[in-house]
Amino acid sequence: MNKPVVRISALSLSLLLLAGCATTSLTSAPESPAQSQALLLIEQGRPRDAAMQLESLAGTLRGAARSNALADAAFAWHEAGDATRARSLLSQLQPRQLSAASRQRYLLTTAELALADKQPAQALAALSEPATELLPALASRWQLARAAALQATGDNFGAAQERARAHVGLAGKPRTDNQAAIVGLLGTLDDATLQSRAAALAANDPLYNFAGRALIARGMPLPRPFDRDAASTQFDTSKRPPAMSDGYRPPVKLAVLLPLSGRLATAAQPVRDGLLTGYYGETRRKPEIDFIDTAGTPAGALSAYDRAVASGVDFIVGPLGRDEVDAVYGRAQLPVPVLALNRGKDAPPAGSAGFSLAPEDDGVMAAEYLRGRERAKVIVLHSSDDTGRRTAAAFAERITQRGGQVLATVAVADPVGDISARLRAAGQADGVLLAVRAPQARQLAPQLALAGVGGGTRVGTSQLTVGSGKPEEDVALDGIIYPNEAWNVRGVAGLPSAGTAGQMLPSARGAAGRLFAFGFDAWKISAYMESLAAQGGLSGATGTLYLDGGGNILRVPAWSTFSGGRPMPIANAN
Repeated sequence: MNKPVVRISALSLSLLLLAGCATTSLTSAPESPAQSQALLLIEQGRPRDAAMQLESLAGTLRGAARSNALADAAFAWHEAGDATRARSLLSQLQPRQLSAASRQRYLLTTAELALADKQPAQALAALSEPATELLPALASRWQLARAAALQATGDNFGAAQERARAHVGLAGKPRTDNQAAIVGLLGTLDDATLQSRAAALAANDPLYNFAGRALIARGMPLPRPFDRDAASTQFDTSKRPPAMSDGYRPPVKLAVLLPLSGRLATAAQPVRDGLLTGYYGETRRKPEIDFIDTAGTPAGALSAYDRAVASGVDFIVGPLGRDEVDAVYGRAQLPVPVLALNRGKDAPPAGSAGFSLAPEDDGVMAAEYLRGRERAKVIVLHSSDDTGRRTAAAFAERITQRGGQVLATVAVADPVGDISARLRAAGQADGVLLAVRAPQARQLAPQLALAGVGGGTRVGTSQLTVGSGKPEEDVALDGIIYPNEAWNVRGVAGLPSAGTAGQMLPSARGAAGRLFAFGFDAWKISAYMESLAAQGGLSGATGTLYLDGGGNILRVPAWSTFSGGRPMPIANAN
């Protein structure tokens, strides 16, 4: 009986050779000047020229030197997009002869080719090394290749962990894309798995802060406070007297930068009143406080910041406008830290923090609410303004990352008009996002019912209360769930109830009440910043507040619904 012929590919053979190298000492050959010069061509964007020079050099060498040159030539051909030539050279060298640097290039090339062949196990076998430190130029790429292999084998948490390790070495769009990929990978995990595996992460594991943000987005508790980088996210409270037993440690002198004039002045008024309500409601030591007008412009914000610094403040709240925040964040250094009251295009500078009520947050909250209740096929209805578009975009991204699907997205005008045909064409949905104001939602509710999707879970945004207030009209909103400010649902220490505050101050009524609560929380954060960073979970007027490792204030809202045309809190909605 003839024995079967076993065929082993060059790739498999090289991996088998690698497996035997663990207990075999390597014969190393340092890079020659010619080899080093050729490798520089890769960094200059000329990988094909590098490959040709390295392959030619290999023809003049023997032993370990030849293997090193072949490994580097294969890496260069792979960079140039010629996988066939790279594979050919990989089969000609002796892996156990490679020096540390050439070996890493060899292993990475081998792994990436294995991934292209849909052989993740072989890729992981190659990437299980090296025991020595990775070359800086290869580190992020190595970790991303491991992430791809782990994801292909079904280990999404492990893949997210490798991506988190790669994150620090990325910049620009690759960094943004990597962050979205991590969120997506964590989004595939059920609540119990996410919580247990996050809790098992070691202190300062790069994935922990990503996992913590995912937990908070789902309304789940953190296993421990966010990890903090001492160089970038520690907050200087050295000028403040010692903290009190509850963590209260306010600034000594506080400046608040708000657009008290200009186009944003209307929004600034309730923020100012909410902050002062918290300030005057505190009976313990309080800082000297100074409000400085930014006029709602980037130049005004920078001028106000400089005035605040010159006056000797040790902490600054504001500015409020997005362009204003970007201008202040753009300073090379901030001699006095800020709590910005909007989201900038960049992360907060070292030692500062950012707090916002961004439309994107509403979109993420709505997506997490629906996926937490296993709603997967959703119709998105949003207002045609910037707020509606931003909310809908953030919702679509997060619901997709969490395994859901947007069946249709409809921008609605005011008045809404007839969209019933588009609703019927969308297909069978089990959820609806209503990123609209109350008058629009009242017009949409009967159309949803007639289209057969009114029985699905309907989730609104914080905009849903804008234009509401008459129960006889708002009965059309019954059953719609939306994120609410905590002070509308439960008592908040140091703050009158929403009804009482609204009777006392016009700026605390209606839609302005949200900004009033925001201003109150800005004061509270400034007074509990150190405690918030160390412990997390500060109960605020807008929700439960957390400070992540990047200086961003995260918020878990309360949830409400309309019943009989009146807002009603939902118990245990998170």
